[in-house]
Amino acid sequence: QVELVEFGGGLVQAGGSLRLSCAASGRTSSSYAMGWFRQAPGKEREFVAIIGWGSITTYYTDSVKGRFIISRDNAKNTVYLQMNSLKPEDTAVYYCAAGRSATPGGMDYWGKGTLVTVSS
Repeated sequence: QVELVEFGGGLVQAGGSLRLSCAASGRTSSSYAMGWFRQAPGKEREFVAIIGWGSITTYYTDSVKGRFIISRDNAKNTVYLQMNSLKPEDTAVYYCAAGRSATPGGMDYWGKGTLVTVSS
C-alpha cells in the first residue's frame, strides 16, 4: 500500500504560479510512475501530467503544456507540479497518483487532493 499526501494548494490570481507537492509513504517503490490529475466543480476527473521513475518520460494534457512542469525527487519520494501562468479554468481539486504504468489509466494509488483556486 502506498499513501500519498498533497501539499501546496491555495488561492492565486490569474497569471500567477503555484507549486504542488506530493509525498509518498508506506510501501513506496522506486519503479512507480507518478501523476497529477484534477477535478473541477461539476466535471469528471481528468489527467494533467505523468512522470516516469527516471524522470525521462513526461506527458501532459494539451491544456497545460508549456505552463505546467512535473518533476520528482526519488530520494524524497516526492513529486511536484509547478504551475505557471495559471488561468481560472485551472481551478480544481488536484490529486496525486502513483502506479506501475506511466499512463493515465495506470495509476493504482491516489491522494485525497488539494484545492487550487485561480481568481480572475
